Amino acid sequence: MEANVRDMIKEKQSNRKLLQVSEKAAPFFFLVCAVISVLTTLGIIFTLLIETVSFFERVSIVEFITASEWYPFSEESPSFGIGSLIAGTLLITFIAMLVSIPIGLASAIYLSEYATPRARKVIKPVLEVLAGIPTIVYGFFALTFVTPLLQAIIKDLPIFNALSAGIVVGIMIIPMIASLSEDAMNSVPNAIREGALAMGSTRLEVALKVVLPAAFSGIIASFVLGISRAIGETMIVAVAAGSTPRFSLDVTESIQTMTAYIVQVSMGDATYGSTIYYSIYAVGMTLFVFTLIMNLIAQYISRRFKEEY
Repeated sequence: MEANVRDMIKEKQSNRKLLQVSEKAAPFFFLVCAVISVLTTLGIIFTLLIETVSFFERVSIVEFITASEWYPFSEESPSFGIGSLIAGTLLITFIAMLVSIPIGLASAIYLSEYATPRARKVIKPVLEVLAGIPTIVYGFFALTFVTPLLQAIIKDLPIFNALSAGIVVGIMIIPMIASLSEDAMNSVPNAIREGALAMGSTRLEVALKVVLPAAFSGIIASFVLGISRAIGETMIVAVAAGSTPRFSLDVTESIQTMTAYIVQVSMGDATYGSTIYYSIYAVGMTLFVFTLIMNLIAQYISRRFKEEY
């Protein structure tokens, strides 16, 4: 009996030493992970900056910002006006948000305020499946299914167009907006709902006039993050939207986004060290600035309109 007690004491002391070692090692491990993340981000920014500077040594930054024509492969007079790529990117993003915001927000309202636990168990996994589908699959879905449907409605619609790509990008973003918005709405205390119901409000009035304003910051942040996701989408627009840089808002035309151009050049259309090669870094830096601004806006909205309960 004494031996067993002695063994138990030794084992407990050994476990205590192991716990002390792990307590000392854990902060160091977490610090290393944080430093790696920061250094990776700085490395990406540094690489983009160095190569972008090399591009602007050959092309005027004024032309890059103000010109509206993007013809880098022209042998006679190449033009590097980022405006057409930005216009294509914003057009796809606008169409995507027209699709994803109403459907995503309506889905979030249903899941948060109306769905039974059984219905939620069915719908949530379906949304998660949509989020897990590779974007290249979405691209071919837009090209081979959505575009033929649109051609039955819009006569003379070309096979590559902004409308089809934008709709499918919106479908891809729906799970993000629905999930984040639902989380924001679920964070609203039930006491607020019960108080509104006790005053005679209907469930729809509670959802639209009580819960939505209370979860406003999280919902708007989900919209901004969805916009950021649409701006950075690559494979859907590369497959379904075409590769025609055009400064136009016509949704029936073939366009090219910033990400689609990067894909085009990265497939071997430019030699290393050429102006076209360096142009993908300038476009990448522009894309980085756009997404950074969107993320900063999302963080500002979350802090500015955050409700404390």
